Amino acid sequence: MATFTLTCIGDDRPGLVSALSAPISAHGGSWERSQMARLAGKFAGVLLVEVADERAEALVADLTALKDVGLEVLLERTDMPAEHPSLRLSLELLGADHPGIVAEISAALAAQRIGIEELSTDVREAPMAGGMLFEARAVLEAPPATSTEQLRTMLEALADELMVEIRLSDTP
Repeated sequence: MATFTLTCIGDDRPGLVSALSAPISAHGGSWERSQMARLAGKFAGVLLVEVADERAEALVADLTALKDVGLEVLLERTDMPAEHPSLRLSLELLGADHPGIVAEISAALAAQRIGIEELSTDVREAPMAGGMLFEARAVLEAPPATSTEQLRTMLEALADELMVEIRLSDTP
């Protein structure tokens, strides 16, 4: 089996997911996992697709041809990584929006050899306080020996500097 990680972007309009899924289905591919969203009038997504090796080249050609209908698709053949033991954690962040929040948090996590498996963020109006709130949710992958309490202490100190609230919890 061939595994591909795809990224796609195009002007948002009805039918883009259908246009993307049709060639995958036509080549007997399996749509494994994805995250897609409408952002500032654009449709953007990342997905993982598996297809039989003998159909991979034709699938790549058909997905690349979607550029003709306004959907840019970039593909990279990837191997499914071997599972390795890790500690999965959930991080939730909320605070006044300002530049640098993601940069500071991600740098602190990287320094602890903690990866970000999933990240979703949003900015919304702060009810009754005025201004904008930044919120983030992340699934983290840490080395098995990571001390959750030490990580929580480090993140709480950083949260104080950034003037945000951070909650760290175990992910099942």
